[in-house]
Amino acid sequence: MMVSVEFDAGAVGALHKHPHRQVTYVASGAFRVRIDGREEDLRAGDSFFVAADALHGVVALEAGTLIDVFTPARDDFVA
Repeated sequence: MMVSVEFDAGAVGALHKHPHRQVTYVASGAFRVRIDGREEDLRAGDSFFVAADALHGVVALEAGTLIDVFTPARDDFVA
């Protein structure tokens, strides 16, 4: 499952975890990414991996878009 998420500058993707594996591509903007206590600042063109059940979240350092890919698909995202 692929999802595009847009963030305003300063927006927070709160820390959370889920049983899905996730790969995220930073399509635009800049983000501080936290995964299991480690933080890294990423910019457009960067990507990151989140293992199943890893605590993670982001803060938008500037407005931007993240492209998330989940496996298996997230039923909670389907209306």
